[in-house]
Amino acid sequence: MTSTEVTKTQLNAHLPQVHEPRNAGVPLDLDWALGTQANTSAIERRCATLPARRSVKKDHQAAWLLKAITMIDLTTLAGDDTAGRVKRLCAKAANPVRRDILDALGMDRITTGAVCVYHDMVETAVEALDGTGIPVAAVSTGFPAGLSPFHLRVQEIEESVKAGAREIDIVISRRHVLTGNWQALYDEIRAFRAACGEAHIKAILATGELGSLRNVARASYVCMMAGADFIKTSTGKESVNATLPVSLTMIRTIRDYHARTGFRVGYKPAGGISKAKDSLVYLSLIKEELGDHWLQPHMFRFGASSLLGDIERQLEHHVTGRYSAAHRHPIG
Repeated sequence: MTSTEVTKTQLNAHLPQVHEPRNAGVPLDLDWALGTQANTSAIERRCATLPARRSVKKDHQAAWLLKAITMIDLTTLAGDDTAGRVKRLCAKAANPVRRDILDALGMDRITTGAVCVYHDMVETAVEALDGTGIPVAAVSTGFPAGLSPFHLRVQEIEESVKAGAREIDIVISRRHVLTGNWQALYDEIRAFRAACGEAHIKAILATGELGSLRNVARASYVCMMAGADFIKTSTGKESVNATLPVSLTMIRTIRDYHARTGFRVGYKPAGGISKAKDSLVYLSLIKEELGDHWLQPHMFRFGASSLLGDIERQLEHHVTGRYSAAHRHPIG
């Protein structure tokens, strides 16, 4: 193997490919949820040291970056989205890395984890991705604020599933967390999960609006108890989106939930993750805190678009020794 080749074995080393049973949820246990605390200073100290302590280089770095691509929810959530833009994004999802770069790395075809769009573009994305195996994720329930009437939020989920979405990213009512109305939050997620049917539900906590890491932890537990398949940091529209302290807090609730119930829940950081080096930090955090089971697309996703462009540039640099212009790696 040459120094520029990355094999499938490297890409998938030690990563089991079995799929986990869905999180069925458990009865709401407020003693468990409200008994959790978050030591903010300790969490921040742990996260501050992580980027400096964890580094992978050369072929190993290329392998991890390729793995990161398979975990990206390639996303467009703009008011000026058009069918043409979504089709181009889907084409990029199916072929996220230029063929010459993959050939130099000794890799076959890879794809992103999903394409994420508004409901109005679900049918367009489903049609564009036909035959690729890439699922369409739809943001729903009055995204991003989640303030539309409840029956319309449920209906929006049902309509997106009917249109072909296999994953639904819902937003929780932040007021339930801020007022401590945990039963209402639990009931809301249960109703959303029922509306999803076979489609997987990702519960967006909008952590930048929850006030404290303790609230983030409590909301994470309640959403998982209610049957969320994934918990997700942010809509990408808040002033503060994914951060390492929030991620560490949520990841540790996932670990505890699995230890108590046997159900594995996925994790999705979203918003503000745009650099390849940042993806490596998140992947190392997942590996250290949750283990290899979570280093698969059905258990971990990045909510991002610009991240893919930077990863592709880093891969070209690995192959050629030169950085290329961003326009050589268009997203959509």
